[in-house]
Amino acid sequence: MANGDAAVEVGGNGEQEAAARQASTFAELGICAELVEACDAMGWKEPTRIQAEAIPHALQGKDLIALAQTGSGKTGAFALPILQELLSNRQAEQSFFACVLSPTRELAIQIAEQFEALGSAIGLRCSVVGTPGRLLDHLTETKGFSLKKIKYLVLDEADKLLNVEFEKSLDDILSEMPKDRRTFLFSATMTKKVNKLQRACLRNPAKVEVSSKYSTVDSLKQEFYFVPADDKDCYLLHVLNERLESMIMIFVRTCESTRLLALMLRNLGLKAMSISGQMSQDKRLGALNRFKAKDCNILICTDVASRGLDIQGVDMVINYDIPMNSKDYVHRVGRTARAGRSGYAVSLVNQYEAQWFVLIEQLLGKKIDQCKVDRDEVLILKGPISDAKRIALTVCPPKTSVFDSVNLLRHVCNTKYVQKDAYLLAIHFMPRYLAL
Repeated sequence: MANGDAAVEVGGNGEQEAAARQASTFAELGICAELVEACDAMGWKEPTRIQAEAIPHALQGKDLIALAQTGSGKTGAFALPILQELLSNRQAEQSFFACVLSPTRELAIQIAEQFEALGSAIGLRCSVVGTPGRLLDHLTETKGFSLKKIKYLVLDEADKLLNVEFEKSLDDILSEMPKDRRTFLFSATMTKKVNKLQRACLRNPAKVEVSSKYSTVDSLKQEFYFVPADDKDCYLLHVLNERLESMIMIFVRTCESTRLLALMLRNLGLKAMSISGQMSQDKRLGALNRFKAKDCNILICTDVASRGLDIQGVDMVINYDIPMNSKDYVHRVGRTARAGRSGYAVSLVNQYEAQWFVLIEQLLGKKIDQCKVDRDEVLILKGPISDAKRIALTVCPPKTSVFDSVNLLRHVCNTKYVQKDAYLLAIHFMPRYLAL
C-alpha cells in the first residue's frame, strides 16, 4: 500500500470550501465510520486545518498540491482519502493500490506506521520499499513487481523529490504508472518552478495552502547567538547546560561532524548519539529508536533527519551549522513545536555564516531575536571542550586537510546563496559581532 520511502487557490465552489473550513469532526468531512473510529483510537479528535481543507477535494477525486507547516497533520490529509477509496474498492482485485514516495527511508517507515495504524481494523497491508532509487530497482529487477494498476501516487516532501537528485528515478517511476491515477503533492515548502510540478503529471489540481509560503508555527520560539567561529563549541555547551533534561536535535552540515560532535559531547558526560547518511540503515534506525526511547536526549544529525520525521517530545532544535539553503532551516526547526505543542529553536551563527542567516530571515519575512550572554562565562568551558575534542579526534580523525577546508570555503563563498555585496553584510552584522 505505501510503496515508497513512504495563495490559497482551491478548486470547488465557495460553499464546499466554507464547509471544509468549518468542519470540526472527521465525519463532517465525509470520512466513513470505520476510519473515524481509527482516528479516535489514534487520539485525532478533530481535523487539523490542512486536513479540513484538503480532504474534501481528495474525496471528490481531485489531484492536490498542498502546502502546510511541519507537524500540521499532512500524512492524515492524504492517508484518509486513500484508505476510504480503498474501502469502497475492497472487492476489486488489486495488487498495489497506492504508492507513497518520500526522500528518506526513515520518513517512509513513519508514513507506513500511520497508514497501518489507521488501517489496523480493515486488514491494511503496507510495504516499505525504500527511497525512489530502491523502488526503481524493484521495478527493473524484481519479476512480477509492477505499478501499472496504481490508483494513487503521493509525493511527500514533494519539493525535495522534484529536485535534480531524484529527477531520473522519479521520471522512470512515473513512466511505469497509469496516467489516470490521482496524484497528491504535500510539503512544508514548495518549489516555485512550474516545470518541476508538471513532471508529476497533475491534472487540474486543487491547490491548498494553509500557511504562508515559508513559515514556522507560532508556538515555536526562535533565537540565535552571534558567535566567533573558534568559540562555537563553547556556546553550544552553554546552551546544552541550560537544558540538560530536554530532548534536543542538533543539526550540522557534514557526516563527519555528527560523529565528532557526538563523541565530544559524550566525553563531556552528555548522552549524545549521531545519525547521518553515511551510516547503515540499521544503525540509523537504531539511533532514532534510542532517541525516541530517551536512552539518549541529544541527537546530532545532518539534514537526512530534517524532513518529515515526527519524534514525540523534541523540545529543542539547535542549528550548529547554518544551512546554505534557507528552506532547510524551515524543515529543521519543524522537528519541534509539532501538533500545537511549544518548542524552541536556537542557531549558532558565526561570522562566515552570517549571510546565510540573513537569507533565512528574509525567507521567513521577520527578524529572529538575538540572545545575549556574558562571553567570559561561556569561554570558561573552553578547557574541558578542548580536552574532550582532542580525545574525540583520536577516534574520529578529520578527513579533510586545512588546504581542503580553505578551498571549500572559497567555493561556498561563490555559490548563489551568498550575495556579493559584502558591504551590506558588514553593516548588518558587524555591530553585533563587535558587541560580543
